[in-house]
Order: sequence, then C-alpha cells, then structure tokens
Amino acid sequence: MEIIAALLILALVAGYWFDSMGALDAARNYGRQVCQNAGLQFLDDTVENIKTGLARDKQGRRVIRRTYRFEFSETGNSRLEGQLILSGTTLESVSLDPYRIEP
Repeated sequence: MEIIAALLILALVAGYWFDSMGALDAARNYGRQVCQNAGLQFLDDTVENIKTGLARDKQGRRVIRRTYRFEFSETGNSRLEGQLILSGTTLESVSLDPYRIEP
C-alpha cells in the first residue's frame, strides 16, 4: 500500500511539473508576442513565475492561475517590467510598466 501511495504522489508531482513547464513555455511565447506587437524588445527571452494559485476559469472549472514577470525595453537603454497572468495556459491579462512611444 505504501508503494502505491508513493507512486501516486510521484505521478502528481510529475504531472504538476509538466503542466508548469507547458505554462512557462506559453508565458514566454505570450511575452514575446506582446512585445513584438507593441514594437518593444523582449529582454533576456525569459519569464519568471512570481505567483501561483487556484482559480476558476470562465467555464467555472478549477485551473492553476500563474503570474509571470518579464522585462522589456522600448529603446534598448532601459529595463521595464511586464506581467502576464495565465489561467492554465490561456492568457488572462497583460500589464506593462509605462513606456515611452517614439515617433
């Protein structure tokens, strides 16, 4: 019985890890896409998970909601911060520090 419980725990941990890697990849792609659409530079090609919790999606199902931060630049001389909130692997919202728009 202990072996079955250990295997179940291992399977849950592995499932969470694979889900987290998929969400991380999705967040990186969303960050890159947001920056590209706004004419910004997506710095370091990376995002950082800063918050994880449970929430309900629009259909009322429980999903893992993750908040990621990333850095971007409008001129190449600055580092500004953006945040992405994902419900599962679906983009829920994006926020960007105020940045200068060059004519």
